[in-house]
Amino acid sequence: MSVRWQSSTRLLEQPLVAFAIGPDLAAGEMRGHARGIIAIGDLATGVVAVGGLARGVVAIGGLALGGIALGGGALGILALAGLAVGYVAVGGLAIGYAAVGGLAVGYYAMGGAAFGKFVVGPMHRDPQAAEFFSRLKSLLPMLPWLGGK
Repeated sequence: MSVRWQSSTRLLEQPLVAFAIGPDLAAGEMRGHARGIIAIGDLATGVVAVGGLARGVVAIGGLALGGIALGGGALGILALAGLAVGYVAVGGLAIGYAAVGGLAVGYYAMGGAAFGKFVVGPMHRDPQAAEFFSRLKSLLPMLPWLGGK
């Protein structure tokens, strides 16, 4: 079963909302690729993108690429995922300038196993890292796990 739908309302020549789920053999698509301001599909590209592979300013998906990326794997400025890579990365494995996770690798790193220039972990607590993550907590209060240490 496949679903294709686009809103008639357009913004910047893109549909405001686009859905594309499942194959469209007539168009030669094995997976639905939604393109719009708000895009939802197997593959989604938009300002807000939700899909198996999501690309957007805010991307949510199995693999998410964007400014704010949330998913199983995420690459973004703010990445929250099982595998997170970004300027600020939070996840099971987090890699970034500021990394928080079970395994955190970054200039500033906080986690169960933390590797970086300044770290907060079970074996070591750098004052610079503690101060940095304290400031980060005030900037990103929606991330409750940043207040744990």
